[in-house]
Amino acid sequence: MCDELPGDVAEREFESYVAARWRPLLRAAWLLTGNWAAAEDLVQSALAGVWAHWSRVQSVAEPDAYVRRMLTNEFLGQQRRRSSTELPTEIMPVSSTPDATVDVNRRLALTRALDELPPQQRAAVVLRYFEDLSLEQTAAALGCSVGTAKSQTSRALTKLRGSVHIDTLLQEQN
Repeated sequence: MCDELPGDVAEREFESYVAARWRPLLRAAWLLTGNWAAAEDLVQSALAGVWAHWSRVQSVAEPDAYVRRMLTNEFLGQQRRRSSTELPTEIMPVSSTPDATVDVNRRLALTRALDELPPQQRAAVVLRYFEDLSLEQTAAALGCSVGTAKSQTSRALTKLRGSVHIDTLLQEQN
């Protein structure tokens, strides 16, 4: 006979999910926030919501899509609620990165370019190109129509193409 309670099984399944998906979620959150500490906070907040609805998350066909949607909603909600006392800075402090082989200059240029985008456009670009989601999946994660996701992505790419940070990055590569 098994002495394990259903709650114990759910907790173990959730822990397994988090262990398997932590790094990809953290990477997506970093791309959204541009800051490792904020990214960790964002993932933890989203996963707290996932845990609260774990039975529902497990039962959907694509739990990753559900979790990405929660992560994106949490990011966009934080952007709307951000205190007026928080001011962005011109220079992002260099912090430790999980992958020491990452070119710091490229990472900073990308972060600065993404910082120039409005939150909805930034989320669209991160989901579409860094998370490699289809337009339909991006729209679902953003909670909008495919047309809106497409226009947000297009506007973001236009803005990124004109970014001085991207120009600098491309000049360094040549």
